[in-house]
Amino acid sequence: MAGTCEIKKKGGTVKPAVFVDRDGTINEQMGYVNHISRFVLLPGASEAIKLLNDNGYLVIVVTNQSGVARGYFPIELVYNIHRHMGDLLKKNGARVDGIFFCPHYPSGKVKEYAKICNCRKPNTGLIEMARDRFSIDMKNSWVVGDTISDIEMGKRAELKSILVETGYGMGEIEYVLPSSRVKPDHISDNLYEAVRFILSQRGNGS
Repeated sequence: MAGTCEIKKKGGTVKPAVFVDRDGTINEQMGYVNHISRFVLLPGASEAIKLLNDNGYLVIVVTNQSGVARGYFPIELVYNIHRHMGDLLKKNGARVDGIFFCPHYPSGKVKEYAKICNCRKPNTGLIEMARDRFSIDMKNSWVVGDTISDIEMGKRAELKSILVETGYGMGEIEYVLPSSRVKPDHISDNLYEAVRFILSQRGNGS
């Protein structure tokens, strides 16, 4: 498998999903979250995710974690951080439905993960894995992230996308976006405002 998933396959009613980047979108951008103490939820992130939960959207985290391949931290730490994230969200009545991450990097030091893959964003492998495990209404699903890489992944998967100003977002908007061939459908201050925008678009062709 060209990636790692933390949930089991689920069937049931088809639902729209919001594919959410992790670092810089849900939690503070730290470069590499190489210790659980460096995982800090951004203000409003729990409330944003709960709002999606309450409105019938699947919340699926999709994140590059090349620090594994680079030898900066073991893959077990990624799982531990995601359990910690789940606990923090649960305290605020929120939950994510699935977490998919790419541990690869072509020139990484850890041989097992030093490879070219389809799951490293902006490739769409993480979304494809989620689609295989959930019944997703792709037509009405979104991608939210703080980098143009997230937006490009969304475009490749034919999903609507929102670029947030948290994390790397403001720098991406000022220095990368002007010359980028892909553009977000919307720009929001943060994840909470992105979710409010998504909910406002229901019934407007989304």
